Amino acid sequence: MGQVTIYLDNETESKLKKAAKSSHLSVSKWVAGVIEEKIITEWPQDIVTLAGSWKDDFPTIEEIRSDIGHDSHREEL
Repeated sequence: MGQVTIYLDNETESKLKKAAKSSHLSVSKWVAGVIEEKIITEWPQDIVTLAGSWKDDFPTIEEIRSDIGHDSHREEL
């Protein structure tokens, strides 16, 4: 298991200790959990279950552009 040393200002260290205590975790476990959350490479299961939950009836690009007028004639350079 690796070990990491970080340097924090007093205010940040105090907030870290309060957050760990309120989560009923050691500072080390709390920091490890935050790091794991930040480096995860998979979507959370709640997001995965959303797939297909709404209709895919978006208009095509042709439908979106169907009522757009034509460009004005431009002078040649």
